[in-house]
Amino acid sequence: MNTEPSLSVVVCAYTLDRWEDLQAAITSVQSQHRPPDDVVLVVDHCPELQRLAGRMLHGVLVLPNQQHKGLSGARNTGVEAAVGDVVAFLDDDATAHPSWTDRLLSDYRDPRVVGVGGLVVPWWETDRPAWFPPEFDWVVGCSYRGLPEQPAPIRNFIGANMSFRKDALRAAGGFRTDLGRVGTRPLGCEETELCLRITSRRPDAVLLYDPSAAVRHRVPAARATWSYFRARCYAEGLSKALVARYSNGSAALSSERAYLKSTIPRAFREALHPGRPAPARTALALALGVCATALGYAVGSVRARRLAVPAPAEPAYRAPVKGSPV
Repeated sequence: MNTEPSLSVVVCAYTLDRWEDLQAAITSVQSQHRPPDDVVLVVDHCPELQRLAGRMLHGVLVLPNQQHKGLSGARNTGVEAAVGDVVAFLDDDATAHPSWTDRLLSDYRDPRVVGVGGLVVPWWETDRPAWFPPEFDWVVGCSYRGLPEQPAPIRNFIGANMSFRKDALRAAGGFRTDLGRVGTRPLGCEETELCLRITSRRPDAVLLYDPSAAVRHRVPAARATWSYFRARCYAEGLSKALVARYSNGSAALSSERAYLKSTIPRAFREALHPGRPAPARTALALALGVCATALGYAVGSVRARRLAVPAPAEPAYRAPVKGSPV
């Protein structure tokens, strides 16, 4: 009989500007039908936020990022401190559905499953722009049209809502600290690269996307603009070029090829269907998104050819981390 694994939840934060969002995220975790065994908050080089969180957030282990500045280093720090067999990650501006942990853990009853990710629903501060295609909701860190609608294996997860067996994270070496977001810089793909590394080590491993494990992710007004859309698509291309370089295999871009062959053509047809809102602007957004991402990938590929292909930039697991449980 399989026993349910223990669970840690790691939340990473870097700014006081999202303090109310962070409080809501922590509250949503602590209010789960199945509360996690521990909650770890990693503060990325913001001493003021660390002091405030240490005073105000009860039942949370508050730690400073002890690796390179950025989300990857903060996540690695959180994994070092986590006590659970499974480590789940929730963004500091996301809130989890009350059944989130139950849904995640139920999928780990299958021993082949080494990671579970879930649905990320956009929570727009303003109304969703009429031109913003749902196929590009990954631009704002959310699940996009084209992902499975039922539980299914997937290549990689969305970082706002993902979990892994801790031993798989350890074996893979954690998140690369030379990939991903630092502050507001809109780079990413550290989750993609980690997932590829996990499955390359264990070809039988299953990374399961389960949309019933849902969170809501705030989308601020600044991210509902054409300029952010263009910049984020370009940054995604840059990041994907590095992932392809590091992964050195066709699997690195398998999802992107399927997305371009199937999801995007269908989106164009639907955008131009009579009665759809803002059809011309939506079609323009689809074209801009594809072109900006492709340009970023081309530029990133040229840069990546000049790079060696090192192991993950910094070991994720070293000495135990001392923190301040409050």
